[in-house]
Amino acid sequence: MSDHDFSAWLKANLRTLTWLDAPRVRVYAAMILVAYVPMMVKVFREATGTVGSDFLAFWGAGRLLATGPAPRVYDLAAEHAAQMAAGTGQMVAYVNPPPYLFLAAPLGLMPYAAAWVVWALAGWAVWFLVARRALPNGGAAGALIVLAFPAAYLAASHAQNGFVTGAILIAAVLSLRRSQTLSGALFGLLIIKPHLALLVPFWLAAGRKWTAMAAAAASAAALCLASLAVFGVETWRAYPQSFEVSQILMNQTGSEFFLRMCTPFAALRVLFGPTAAMYGQAVITVITGALACLYWRRAPSDEAAGAMLLAATALASPYLFSYDLPFLIMPIAFLVGMGRSMGWRPWEKTLLVLIWLSPLATRAAALPLGLNLMPIPAAILIGLVWTTWAPATQQAQK
Repeated sequence: MSDHDFSAWLKANLRTLTWLDAPRVRVYAAMILVAYVPMMVKVFREATGTVGSDFLAFWGAGRLLATGPAPRVYDLAAEHAAQMAAGTGQMVAYVNPPPYLFLAAPLGLMPYAAAWVVWALAGWAVWFLVARRALPNGGAAGALIVLAFPAAYLAASHAQNGFVTGAILIAAVLSLRRSQTLSGALFGLLIIKPHLALLVPFWLAAGRKWTAMAAAAASAAALCLASLAVFGVETWRAYPQSFEVSQILMNQTGSEFFLRMCTPFAALRVLFGPTAAMYGQAVITVITGALACLYWRRAPSDEAAGAMLLAATALASPYLFSYDLPFLIMPIAFLVGMGRSMGWRPWEKTLLVLIWLSPLATRAAALPLGLNLMPIPAAILIGLVWTTWAPATQQAQK
């Protein structure tokens, strides 16, 4: 085979990726899942060893709730003392709002190692049960695509809350067509991590989902009031102390912290400094928000509009880490479903494979490259969702 023939063959196969059928998807996804096992064992040993884990913040808050007044969860000295019981010698500040304490409270009743395992595996399972609904007719291959999503591994390995917020976002989007009230109530739960709901109010308004907007506001207010009743007004007064920790993190001059973030803000901060990052992210947030809202005009279903919302969220939020990205399986699954039912567009399957791999790939490459490239696949995902219905729309107009 000549170089020209090989080049043509390679281009043709990458353009269509016809060889990647359901049986091969099952095998490759299963292989990735098997690879996660030793990776998770290694991470668990580090988390319970001298390296520690982000989970220390949640577990330490739970221990403080079990042994004394709730406001102590925002006291750095008290947090440090509580987390020392884990034996890692590390300390991670708790910065989540008081409603998040409903999730943290049970964790303090278990030993650190056991709580880490329960949190990581239970979160993975709950997220999978919700996310699986985004590709209901995908069979075993579809289930494995969801279960082995690399962003899920990152959420589990950090024992972070990406599974919780991801399940909420996906469930809220998928339930919108059936019940605006349920969807809005679920969106309101994102008060535990509000920057992930940055586009939600504008998106609901653009879709004229007024009942969902009211339900979201009521749900968020109810959760805040419940935390006020359970954990006390002093806990809410202490909460702003966590802002100082966040400010210290965001004011760092070193780039490693920002390389671990996967937002345009972080990339611009590394390349051009804080001022360019702030204005650049503001422009990108406005653009992605506008795209998510305008897509209602061409989206034939609430699910399609929801896929655009979640794809846009990955670029719109200035503060996002790779372990926050399990929600991206929904727009990916939406495009997979469209490809299976309406036919694959040129290069679409190849791009979706790369996007599916991108949370882990960009995270692994960030430190060696000196730049986190996750905004690029996130932007491509927005483009794929935006153009999904263009051929159908044009055909209908002819």
